[in-house]
Amino acid sequence: MDIENKVCSKVEECYHIMGKKWMGLIIHALMAEPKRFSEIHSYIPDLSKRVLNERMKELEDCGIVLRNVIADRPIRTEYSLTKKGSELGRSLQTLEAWAEKWL
Repeated sequence: MDIENKVCSKVEECYHIMGKKWMGLIIHALMAEPKRFSEIHSYIPDLSKRVLNERMKELEDCGIVLRNVIADRPIRTEYSLTKKGSELGRSLQTLEAWAEKWL
């Protein structure tokens, strides 16, 4: 595989992940600080809990989101962006700035 095809393949993979509905908003919700599932759901109320759960698992599998179980009482789970996810989030902020200007 030549370099151009390899780059295209990586970009295509990124579009495949980010092209799924709600992915960008979920990452945006986690940009400032870690959040619990219910906080993410409150941030995006039109997103069903079932789909949010699916998207969180996909983002975790891709290494974009980290799921952290906190053993305090009551036990709770928080989600945060990994280094990879934070870098993607900064890229999305550039896209948001473009949208504010042009749409």
